[in-house]
Amino acid sequence: MPSGQGAGTNPIHNKKPKKKPAEEEDETDKAYKLKQAADKKANDELRKKAAGQKGPLASGGIKKSGKK
Repeated sequence: MPSGQGAGTNPIHNKKPKKKPAEEEDETDKAYKLKQAADKKANDELRKKAAGQKGPLASGGIKKSGKK
């Protein structure tokens, strides 16, 4: 096998992507990030609440017919 054709030895394919300069966020980006954080917090609270429950979600139980 010629050199440079091994697994991951080709320097063209080993280059890391260049870092982009930090762009300033506008108001919509800030609002979006705040909304995402609030949604994540609410979702985590719901997960904690759901993890505390045991048993079936529907509290109806087994439905029985009227026949004996």
